[in-house]
Amino acid sequence: MSTAEIQDYLKTATVVAKEAGEVVREAFYKEKSLQTKSNYADLVTETDQAVEKQIINSLKEKYQLTSEDNNQYEADISQFIGEESVAGGHKTEWTDDPTWIIDPIDGTTNFVHQIPHTCVCIGLSIKKQMVVGVVYAPILNEMYTGAKGQGAFCNGERISTSQQNDLKQAIIYLEGGSSREQDVLRRKFNIYHKVVETTRGTRTLGSAAMNMVNVAKGSGDAYVEYGLHIWDFAASGVILIEAGGAMIDPAGGPVDFLSRRVLCASSQSLADQLSTTIPEHIEMERD
Repeated sequence: MSTAEIQDYLKTATVVAKEAGEVVREAFYKEKSLQTKSNYADLVTETDQAVEKQIINSLKEKYQLTSEDNNQYEADISQFIGEESVAGGHKTEWTDDPTWIIDPIDGTTNFVHQIPHTCVCIGLSIKKQMVVGVVYAPILNEMYTGAKGQGAFCNGERISTSQQNDLKQAIIYLEGGSSREQDVLRRKFNIYHKVVETTRGTRTLGSAAMNMVNVAKGSGDAYVEYGLHIWDFAASGVILIEAGGAMIDPAGGPVDFLSRRVLCASSQSLADQLSTTIPEHIEMERD
């Protein structure tokens, strides 16, 4: 795929994310229609569902019709993985086909409680390799973008990680997650106790994507989480890597986007240090 094609996909995803973000912004301070998914801590609103539908329709209009009519693009991008579509019963089927991976509102609980760290995430994978990532935080007015081999940006300004290499000086983002299973919670807090013990400090933003883009721009040095999904970190992963960061499985080795766990850091050295510090690793049910 050419650089020009990737730039076109990035430009489109940025426009679509901005339009979706306006819907999120409009609904942010209003009363929400709220439902739960797996439990009382796993929330969805009518805005999540409306935004995902809008994003998919916009991308279909651009690429399915254009590729069929004009043969301008390498492939008809008709594959989508969306958080709310999966919650509605669609299976996560990630193939080699070009696929848009969408989280309409990452940080839904923040959105419900009017906490500004909430964002729209749109990523594009080709042959299961992430090539485009857009994360738009409409309340903060922060647009993060990245494309494979082309760098990472926030509001058009290039960003880079801190390149921190000393775990004792690092700030780590952690999340409790939505699982309320006692064994999962016990093991998470055992892990987090060790992280707190061996680092300068920890922070929690309530959004996987916001945690990762903050590492990407140097506002924090690493992030580890168990229990997230591919749509939570696919788009932000592109931005992190393009900013000079590292993303691995918490146990070491390449990240598996369907394993529901991730460790990212400002540098490969810091990622490796944090991985070896973690006392145990939680096997999550795969997507």
